Amino acid sequence: MPFEEKRKQTRVMPVLRAYTAASLCYPRALALVIIGVIGTQFVSITIPLYLKQLIDVLSKSTPSDHVVQVSLVILATYAGLAIFNWIARRILLVSVNHIEVHAMADLANNAFSNLIGHSHDFFLSNFAGTLTRRVTRYSRSYEQVFDSVAFNFLPTLLFSIGSITVLYSRSHWLGLALLVWVVVFIALQIVMTNWHHPLRVARVAQDSKMTGALSDVIGNHSAVSLFAAASYEKKTFAEIVDMWRLATARAWSANNMIQAIQQGLGIIIEVGLLGIGIMLWRQGVVTVGDFVLIQIYIIGLVDQVWNIGNTIRRLYDSFADASEMIDIMELPYGIKDSLAARPLVYKEGAIRFDDVAFYFSEDRPILRQFNLDISGGEKIAFVGPSGAGKSTVTKLLLRLYDTCGGSVMIDGQDIREVSQKSLHETIAFVPQEPILFHRTLRDNILYGRRDASEEEIVEAARRAHCHEFISALQDGYNTYVGERGVKLSGGERQRIAIARAILKNAPILVLDEATSSLDSESEALIQDALAKLMEGKTVIVIAHRLSTIMKMDRIVVMENGNAILSGTHAELIAQEGNLYKKLWEIQAGGFIASNS
Repeated sequence: MPFEEKRKQTRVMPVLRAYTAASLCYPRALALVIIGVIGTQFVSITIPLYLKQLIDVLSKSTPSDHVVQVSLVILATYAGLAIFNWIARRILLVSVNHIEVHAMADLANNAFSNLIGHSHDFFLSNFAGTLTRRVTRYSRSYEQVFDSVAFNFLPTLLFSIGSITVLYSRSHWLGLALLVWVVVFIALQIVMTNWHHPLRVARVAQDSKMTGALSDVIGNHSAVSLFAAASYEKKTFAEIVDMWRLATARAWSANNMIQAIQQGLGIIIEVGLLGIGIMLWRQGVVTVGDFVLIQIYIIGLVDQVWNIGNTIRRLYDSFADASEMIDIMELPYGIKDSLAARPLVYKEGAIRFDDVAFYFSEDRPILRQFNLDISGGEKIAFVGPSGAGKSTVTKLLLRLYDTCGGSVMIDGQDIREVSQKSLHETIAFVPQEPILFHRTLRDNILYGRRDASEEEIVEAARRAHCHEFISALQDGYNTYVGERGVKLSGGERQRIAIARAILKNAPILVLDEATSSLDSESEALIQDALAKLMEGKTVIVIAHRLSTIMKMDRIVVMENGNAILSGTHAELIAQEGNLYKKLWEIQAGGFIASNS
């Protein structure tokens, strides 16, 4: 076995064993699986003996009532064994299903629980589709591994031992010949599988590359058309397809060679054992019925051993699938509660940024010794050019990232020392680009407070001025919004997000360009709603349109990761030559402003 596959097996097998033994019901079901496998293989070994006996009786006797009676007894025994095999097979299948569905459900729940606890940055750094595939493959890998043991490895072992033992009892030469063949066949299967596996991996890699290239071009079809790049993309895709063709041809050729060797070994054992049988029949050692016995065992054994190689290859894939999820589960959380984390105790909502520094790369700091005190109930706005650090401040407050220096405190409590759950329950956040679940409008609004009544949901929707368009929909609040809310316009999505925040009614409110997707009419509709929502709360607003924050208690102007100015709108406008006044001079509008 290649080192990498051995490493994956070493990591995966203890996990799968642990989930098999996780419930008290599994050991009982596991015992039934073993009973079922033993029962079915017992019948597979025994039934050919009665067929042999029946043929011997019929071939050595002239027709008579006695011969018919003996034959019927043998046939009745055969039927009884067939019924026993049916029962054993049902026990096996039901027990395997019971174990697999429970273990797979446990694995899926555990993977999801682990995944959902990772940090904001983790999800930004990974494709959603890739993470989804890892969770599903992780649970399904158990099905493949357990099926391989229950339906291939264990039955093959028992059938091999049984058939070799029976033939050995008929003739040592027959038993020894079959034993040698089985050992050689399995050894070659393992060797050939290890040789073939890198070729399969290369083919899968090229297949993924071709799929990715195809998806990339389809997703950017408009750019291909507008830049007249169809010929270029055809040539590029043809090169990728050619690499896939070569990798696939090599993998398939190797697989054909493996099958040819397997077929050759099957012919050798069949002809060889039948040849030995002829010589033993001449010596009177075996009967005509033994030839049937030999043929049935050869066919059954070749079929089971033949699948060993395919099963091993599928196991490699299962180990790889499960190992990908285990990589994530072994990855430490980027943001996690401290061991002594306690619930946040809300008092007045005072927020303090004390010498906060933050960067993704030390040579490109985003915040530099950022200091700011926000009084409880104060409403402030952050303004400044893109990249100044405005959104970063709110992300640090929400603890989507941890500071690289300094601390963020709410009512004197370092947010790193309180539980993330209590922190997020204290803050309502409306992002610039709200993402909705592919659920109903009711479910999306209800996410703000999941125990809210229907009346409270509708009232929040009315205050956010989305009840009007929801009521006009055929299914109303039961309308599904599509993946990420794509069935709604940008303004409708944002109003749903605002309704969600209204329903949550948290004491601290953060609005990150919360009206950026609203047209002027929609923006005017929710002015009063937002003004009422802000009452009695500590509010942080990020805005590029300065007219939306004219009535804020304080405006903080940021540049290059620092607060360079602070004051009311009137105070900042009165100062000559500052950044805020320059920005103001090129903007106009109204949101949380007066009617002036």
